[in-house]
Amino acid sequence: MDISVIVPLYNEDESLPELSAWIDRVMNENKFTYEVIFVNDGSTDKSWDVIKSLAEKSEHVRGIKFRRNYGKSPALFCGFREAQGDVVITMDADLQDSPDEIPELYRMITKDGYDLVSGYKQKRYDPLSKTIPTKLFNATARKISGIKNLHDFNCGLKAYRKDVIKNIEVYGEMHRYIPYLAKNAGFDKIGEKVVHHQARKYGKSKFGLNRFFNGYLDLITLWFLSSFGRKPMHVFGFLGSLVFFIGFIAAFVIGADKLYCLANGIPQRLVTDSPYFFIALTMMIIGTQLFLAGFLGDLVSRSSSNRNDYQIEEELRCGK
Repeated sequence: MDISVIVPLYNEDESLPELSAWIDRVMNENKFTYEVIFVNDGSTDKSWDVIKSLAEKSEHVRGIKFRRNYGKSPALFCGFREAQGDVVITMDADLQDSPDEIPELYRMITKDGYDLVSGYKQKRYDPLSKTIPTKLFNATARKISGIKNLHDFNCGLKAYRKDVIKNIEVYGEMHRYIPYLAKNAGFDKIGEKVVHHQARKYGKSKFGLNRFFNGYLDLITLWFLSSFGRKPMHVFGFLGSLVFFIGFIAAFVIGADKLYCLANGIPQRLVTDSPYFFIALTMMIIGTQLFLAGFLGDLVSRSSSNRNDYQIEEELRCGK
């Protein structure tokens, strides 16, 4: 099969028939073999009834229905698990992503050799309250992830080589960082394509401003896990040792100064009357706690069942 199209959705019953017909037209014009997987993320409208109707009329349509709303990342995870196409395309169900982009995305994966191609909505039909935070968010994501050529990490229109989606785990709200997840899994041929962004035709956006705040928290989590997930002692142990050492030196200086004053008969207040003593003591306690956190984290990491789960691209055996 050439292409699997995965469409996560929540309360998009009005747009589904038009989207399905549009995808069918593009696929038939280009003679692709394909499947369309609609993932109904706990919709409360008639979305599932529409999907069942589409599946009855077309052998290419499949559906997955969640019992409740879990979010876009779980929807993509289940879609990835079921996808059979050599190239996997993801797009939103609100008709803001154009299926006309699919042939070029497919070509970039199969001919240009990209592992992942992310859409870039250069001209957006969104209010400033959405576009300005998006630009700041993407600039931060580029800086932290090191993927300098992507301008729109959160674009729903993306294309993947099948190996990519079978070797990454999308969980929580990490769908924003699939390129980063792919890079961490060893798929570093990541490209970008400027895509057409259409104004929403039906319904309303399901995302609020809180997604930007949550997005930053997720980005920090992903950065830490990718950098120190298998070696927490390297960061916590280092920071703990550094803080403890500074606190110890400070306490030593305070004690040495007190002894010098006593030896020379210089009046001096009690060590415990100095705020610096308690600052030094607090630093030593915090340093010890950080070191222990790193030690415990290392023990947990070493006992993990996937501690030696490495991405092997190819293997050669003797005589074969």
